[in-house]
Amino acid sequence: MARNIEIKAHIDSIATVLPKALAIATAEPVEIQQDDTFFQCDNGRLKLRAFDTQCGELIFYSRANQAGPKTSFYVISQTEQPQQLREVLAAAHGIVGRVIKQRTLVMAGRTRIHLDRVNDLGEFLELEVVLDEHEDEAVGIAEAHALMRQLGVVAEQLIETAYVDLLRQKS
Repeated sequence: MARNIEIKAHIDSIATVLPKALAIATAEPVEIQQDDTFFQCDNGRLKLRAFDTQCGELIFYSRANQAGPKTSFYVISQTEQPQQLREVLAAAHGIVGRVIKQRTLVMAGRTRIHLDRVNDLGEFLELEVVLDEHEDEAVGIAEAHALMRQLGVVAEQLIETAYVDLLRQKS
């Protein structure tokens, strides 16, 4: 199973963080519309990410709910029928929530910097430091901390849970 080190933080403004992210970018930023549907799953999280009606990903992941850098284990499967797959999974497992967001993806080496505008929640930053198969997690954690400093993210901004949890808490 693939792994990365993740952090999620609430930010005041994407416009403030974006120039800092672009200063360390190793590729041009990409704008992505995402519609994530979460399904009941007892041993982690299962979500269907639809990019449009003919392109999506089924993603299973498992990670601790903690504010600082944390390890996430994940598996991704591509689909050309996200709407139909959503119906199948909803019938089999039940929907626990839906998150719709506009994401700006900035790559900084092996790290995915996500600047997210989440419907009904606000603006956020996520870091995903992709680890090699046998790489020590401490290396990724140190890299995440260094990027947090470069992007001006402080501990008080860090969030423990997923967007779907924040939306459920809000409603």
